[in-house]
Amino acid sequence: MSRIGKLPVNLPAGVTLSVGSDNVVKVKGPLGELSQKVDADIRVTVEGNVVHVARPTDQPRHRSMHGLYRSLINNMVNGVSTGYTIQQEFNGVGYRVDVKGQMLEMNLGYSHDIHFMLPAEIKAKAEEVRKGQAPILTLTSHDKQLIGMVAAKIRSLRKPEPYKGKGIKFVGEQLRRKAGKSASAQ
Repeated sequence: MSRIGKLPVNLPAGVTLSVGSDNVVKVKGPLGELSQKVDADIRVTVEGNVVHVARPTDQPRHRSMHGLYRSLINNMVNGVSTGYTIQQEFNGVGYRVDVKGQMLEMNLGYSHDIHFMLPAEIKAKAEEVRKGQAPILTLTSHDKQLIGMVAAKIRSLRKPEPYKGKGIKFVGEQLRRKAGKSASAQ
């Protein structure tokens, strides 16, 4: 039995989960609504405030999907109840980020500004902690998959380089730094 798949998913107060036709799981909560199509072989049952995910056999295909769908359902429940937050730090001279509605305006050291349109499900806030510190972009959403993809796309616009650490990195991320050139003895 899958260690992750056999764990029950507890529904917090204010969150409802329903399994519709074609095995589509819909989760509603205070922060929004999410849906996920589950494979026809996997059975999702709701008993009160507890959700169970079960597989029919021990075939490798069923075993691989068992824990996956339990994790996806758990992420949806956590997302509509508490939400997800990702913070990114813009390190570099002159690097900045401004939020104007759903549009991000970023200066990342290129000859032009970069404009990035955020999906409607994501809220953004830019802040400069102290004068001279790197600006921090905070993204919040109820959809874990979507916020992760958007954060990865923003990071790919200027990945951190290994010598000075300039670029966009996640707050708390440890970068592997390289030593620069050393003067040779002559």
